[in-house]
Amino acid sequence: MMIFACFGKKLEHLCRYSCKNISCFKQSCRSLFWLLFRFLVSHVNPFFIQLSYFLLFSLLGYLALKVSNPRTTSFRPYKEIDVFFTSVSATTVSSMSTIEMEVFSNTQLIIMTFLMLFGGEVFTSMLGLQIVKFRLSKNHETTENKMVQKSPIYDNVHHQINVEHEIKCLDSASDDHSLTYSSIRLLGYVVLGYLFIVHLVGSCSVFLYIILVPSARKVLKNKGLYIHTFSVFTTVSTFTNCGFIPTNENMVVFKKNSGLLLLQIPQLLMGNTLYPPCLLFVIWVLKKASKREEFGYILKNYREMGYSHLIPTPHATRLVVTVFGFILMQFMLFCSMEWGSEAMDGLNSYQKLVSSLFQSVNSRHAGESVVDISTISSAILVLFIVMMYLPPYTTFLPTKDHEEISEKRKEGQNRRKTLMESLMLSQLSYLAMFIILICITERHKIKEDPLNFNVLNITIEVISAYGNVGFTTGYSCKRQVKEHSACEDTWYGFTGRWSMEGKLILIVVMFFGRLKKFSMKGGKAWKLS
Repeated sequence: MMIFACFGKKLEHLCRYSCKNISCFKQSCRSLFWLLFRFLVSHVNPFFIQLSYFLLFSLLGYLALKVSNPRTTSFRPYKEIDVFFTSVSATTVSSMSTIEMEVFSNTQLIIMTFLMLFGGEVFTSMLGLQIVKFRLSKNHETTENKMVQKSPIYDNVHHQINVEHEIKCLDSASDDHSLTYSSIRLLGYVVLGYLFIVHLVGSCSVFLYIILVPSARKVLKNKGLYIHTFSVFTTVSTFTNCGFIPTNENMVVFKKNSGLLLLQIPQLLMGNTLYPPCLLFVIWVLKKASKREEFGYILKNYREMGYSHLIPTPHATRLVVTVFGFILMQFMLFCSMEWGSEAMDGLNSYQKLVSSLFQSVNSRHAGESVVDISTISSAILVLFIVMMYLPPYTTFLPTKDHEEISEKRKEGQNRRKTLMESLMLSQLSYLAMFIILICITERHKIKEDPLNFNVLNITIEVISAYGNVGFTTGYSCKRQVKEHSACEDTWYGFTGRWSMEGKLILIVVMFFGRLKKFSMKGGKAWKLS
């Protein structure tokens, strides 16, 4: 109520004096904006803050793509849904496509680059750190106010001794608070530097490779793509694990350029599944180099930082083992099943090894592809579905010690679950609902074109959108049971052939997948016994 009263006072002040004094008008606007920001940060659920963030950038991206001209005038989106779908796909780093990538002009590619950057997990987590820092500074103001209230000198000596003791305790708490605040601020700079350096090194390395390798440079020249735009776009897409590539064929056209694929693999891992271990390593190096107290405090007090990507060292070690274990498992199965397949035609042994490794790494949330997904075996497709479903920080070995478990149990006993938390379903339940809904909206195509519109292909598309991956089996006119002369093979995803209702459902799935961390604990109301 105090905040709304402040809003009323500021609004009254604005109406009374804005016409007389321009500077007063500006100051009042700043104050109103600041009060609104404090209210949102302090009282609004983080889920709604992030949902609003992604919706806002999706709408802005849609408007920007709409007003900018595509490369070809022959492109006409289906009732505007394709442009909005592309904007949502870039913002949620999903890389689901209903438009061929080479349709977009250089300006539109730059717009999509910013959408991917602002929607990436590292960038959004950096914004979350700023909110944590703001809340901490607000609590610090409250502590200082308490110190002021405790400071008056009383006549009674006994009361004076108590007051001095309380002030000393508050001073000690204030020092700890200041260290926490400075550590969070420093952590924000570390994340920003990490983001900048990886993108700078990645863009320069891709640019140099294309300049030095004639075959890669020839591909971009034939497609009319600028080398610098391609380098930055590809690096941002790779690091954010979006999966968009400016070429229609994605990375298939570069499958013989093993050096380019090897350059992208570290970027894929550093921006997603291995981001926490890499961040810990960077902080450890900075601690050794600078000897600053804050870096040691960050490593020892990761919970106080309020940063979910900051995890203890044992957890990070197990995460590294799990990530490389999944990659090795996929790599071995992919090589054994696809070594002599159509997808590997024209490649030598070394290129097949690199392509298999690249494809295995991309199945965990990245989505770039060097093979046609529709041509690989069903066993590999099912494995990819499992990999796409798993959260990025999945670990096989237990990571919580006895102290953490006891604290969680204690917290769970003291806090009552809300009605919404009790009614929340599991992730698989929601995904099953989405698949059923899409099967309903596309039921006529499933009946008329069963080889393309089969349940496995639909499942791959839904799980890929949920995992923000971007793998797609595409659509082939050759698989039609009843051939249509007007059918043309295109390079956009399988979703491009869906109805408008099916695309809208998949947009919801992309948002749901991008915000899945808020519903990971759902489904516990069910007792399967």
